[in-house]
Amino acid sequence: MKRNQHTITGIICFVMMTTFFSQVHAQKQNAFILVHENDIAKNEPAPHNGNGMTTVYNFFSDDSSSNLVFRKRVLHPGSEIGYHLQSKEEIYYILSGQGELKVNDTTYAVKAGDAILTHPGNSHGLKQKGKDDLVVLIDYTKH
Repeated sequence: MKRNQHTITGIICFVMMTTFFSQVHAQKQNAFILVHENDIAKNEPAPHNGNGMTTVYNFFSDDSSSNLVFRKRVLHPGSEIGYHLQSKEEIYYILSGQGELKVNDTTYAVKAGDAILTHPGNSHGLKQKGKDDLVVLIDYTKH
């Protein structure tokens, strides 16, 4: 009789633990991260050997479980993302301001509302133009 009680107790514990861990796993899968840009703003030199200073907002950079990079970069007057070879797909979305996009040695004017998808193996850079900041959302995968 005691053996049956131990077996039943063990089964009940196993079911309860399995239920608990599956709920925790389900919560992790449905979890989200909320980030306020004022909490993550950093002033730093322009990337890819570009000129000037920028303000960058690296959203979700502490989440090692995600393969996405989502960033807002503010190119202040005179700054630029240096011309560089792209190794993976990357999207720029211009939120505000005006700029000059150079892709494979051809230059294009860009402004708020423009979206740019650069494929691997192509070179590109982005310069701020005019008196207002050029604000860009940037998205690509880490790997």
